[in-house]
Amino acid sequence: MVNKTKDILATIHKAKNGEETSYTLLLNMFWKDIYRFLYRKTNNENEAEDLTIRTFAKAFDKIHTFDEKYEFKTWLISISSNLYIDQLRKRKTETVSINKKSAEVNKIKDDEPTPADKLIIEQNLAELLAYIKQLKPHYQEIINLRFFQEMSYKEMATTLNEPMSNIKVKLLRAKKLLAEIINKANS
Repeated sequence: MVNKTKDILATIHKAKNGEETSYTLLLNMFWKDIYRFLYRKTNNENEAEDLTIRTFAKAFDKIHTFDEKYEFKTWLISISSNLYIDQLRKRKTETVSINKKSAEVNKIKDDEPTPADKLIIEQNLAELLAYIKQLKPHYQEIINLRFFQEMSYKEMATTLNEPMSNIKVKLLRAKKLLAEIINKANS
């Protein structure tokens, strides 16, 4: 347990220093726990998935504020719980919100293709399209925008009318799910 905690803290430190692979590791480590927590609250797969994406987006934007005295999973659950409560409040009251752009959304670097990006790019196109069609439609769309239309995160955020941090988390999740589909088909 101590080693696992140290590994998580080391990964968080790397994420605070902007190492993109650390974000992927944290997403993979805690996705199921946060999704399960939100699914129990919402009893709706799409809503739970959307809230989970928003949770990680917010956590990654604010990772520099994480206090190591607490468990990272607990911090994520409190973020997800607050997002869920906010969503409930929005449903109860019909108010007009003003979209505010955050200057903090550009924290995750987008320099070189990651090994997962290279794998996706190098796959046989027909086979790859068949795998992509196994994803949920919103993941298909994000893969299409990024890899086939070669849009930047900013262009994708504009096209989908979503915050850039949500786009980044959705793309990380879509790539992970696509890699799982490919690995399952090749094993």
